[in-house]
Amino acid sequence: MQATAITLTGESAGTVELDDAIFGLEPRADILHRVVRWQRAKAQAGTHSTLTRAEVSYSTKKIYRQKGTGGARHGSKKASIFRHGGISKGPKPHSHAHDLNKKFRRLGLMHALSAKARAGELVVIEEARVGEAKTRMLAKQLDTLGWKRALVIDATVDEGFARAARNIETLDVLPVIGANVYDILRRDTLVLTRAGVEALEARLK
Repeated sequence: MQATAITLTGESAGTVELDDAIFGLEPRADILHRVVRWQRAKAQAGTHSTLTRAEVSYSTKKIYRQKGTGGARHGSKKASIFRHGGISKGPKPHSHAHDLNKKFRRLGLMHALSAKARAGELVVIEEARVGEAKTRMLAKQLDTLGWKRALVIDATVDEGFARAARNIETLDVLPVIGANVYDILRRDTLVLTRAGVEALEARLK
């Protein structure tokens, strides 16, 4: 599969050969869903917590006598049936992560790249470098290119380009080692540098 490469100024920069085994697959929603779910579960903080009856602050005195009240027997106001009592079987801090093998994660990344290529949302640029690391100048170039919500993936991210892109809310920049399914799918346009294409193909072969 061939793709036309451009520069950041929108000029033609020749063509790039894309590996059909990586960019030419028939995207499967079930694979993409499983990988995204794995990513989001792994990123979930899991810090939610409630107080049990052993942790709430309340007097330990028996609340009323054992017999003769005509009501049920109770010894502690900390019981979960009382107001301000402890929570029974409530959430505690824990990890939400689950396993997904490396081969499946690799397959998911290939399907995400193929989905972008098939949808016409994949752009290849010669390189992600700017003359001056100025946010204003880079934002103007993005407007000219028509990239509303884009993700740029390069083999190694240029420091000046990363600095210029840092304050642009609609632009994310990642090295190839950080390329992942969730970030690729959540942006409207996937932008790969020529070096980024080579590095991705080397990573996924």
